[in-house]
Amino acid sequence: MARKVLTLAEVRDGSLRNVSFEAIAAAKTIAQGGEVVSVLVGESVQSYANELFFYGADRVVVVEHPNLKNYTSDGYSQALKAVIDEEKPEGIVFGHTALGKDLSPKLAIKLNSGLVSDVVAVEEAGGNLIFTRPIYSGKAFEKKIVTDGIIFVTVRPNNIQPLERDESRSGEVKAVSVDIKDLRAIVKEIVRKTAEGVDLTEAKVIVAGGRGVKSAEGFKPLQELAEVLGGAVGASRGACDAGYCDYSLQIGQTGKVVTPDLYIACGISGAIQHLAGMSNSKVIVAINKDPEANIFKVADYGIVGDLFEVVPLLTEEFKKLKVHS
Repeated sequence: MARKVLTLAEVRDGSLRNVSFEAIAAAKTIAQGGEVVSVLVGESVQSYANELFFYGADRVVVVEHPNLKNYTSDGYSQALKAVIDEEKPEGIVFGHTALGKDLSPKLAIKLNSGLVSDVVAVEEAGGNLIFTRPIYSGKAFEKKIVTDGIIFVTVRPNNIQPLERDESRSGEVKAVSVDIKDLRAIVKEIVRKTAEGVDLTEAKVIVAGGRGVKSAEGFKPLQELAEVLGGAVGASRGACDAGYCDYSLQIGQTGKVVTPDLYIACGISGAIQHLAGMSNSKVIVAINKDPEANIFKVADYGIVGDLFEVVPLLTEEFKKLKVHS
């Protein structure tokens, strides 16, 4: 059954987030040969349309307004509701990001629709679309089938492979005018607490520290390793609670959920709450002095040793590999 599927493209710090392309790939599966329409929302965002075509979008709808410069749930929901009413899609795909998690339930209620959140796989079997999502802090997975109404899903970053980039693709860009008004909150300024770098939720490589780093200074070797690998630095709640780093780096049940290609856990014991945020990483490397640490139970590779000795050695070896590659 061919469907029209709408996706939300997220722009952050002057570029499209990778999850925008992953959403298009998921939408292609849902569309079953139908049309994929990507929506750009913001103040001056039309210039990003070509990149969406390169990754598989058939059409792009742009909603621009001064009140959409910074994200607010009121402003974005007004913009998207107007587009949905006009396009009448059979499916909607958002990224399971901070923005997507805030916005999707609000829109689902307005549309009187169900919502399948945090999807990690989409497949077609026996004439049905099956959506897989983790439950019980990632210890199990459930499969969902939408039997009625709009197929509305959010996809977890780093789980659905984007389509191959094709610069020969193009399509129609349509501007939709929406009067964004009656905002209950207006964002005047965004002040970032952490240094600019790789987005933790979309990083392919994450080097994370726990209480074993002992201090804020102890994160420096981790930052150096992450920089060499082109990755991001994360932390356990224990490290954040101890004041070693900002809570924006926290990974776990009450922090960010990440699924990088490589996760290097340094001085992290492996509490179940932390495992809930990273256990679905493709390859997990654990570095810990305690051979009985719980983190080794989920690790693909384990190094029993002092992280302050091991991490600098890894950094030097990776530097050598980069020079010779």
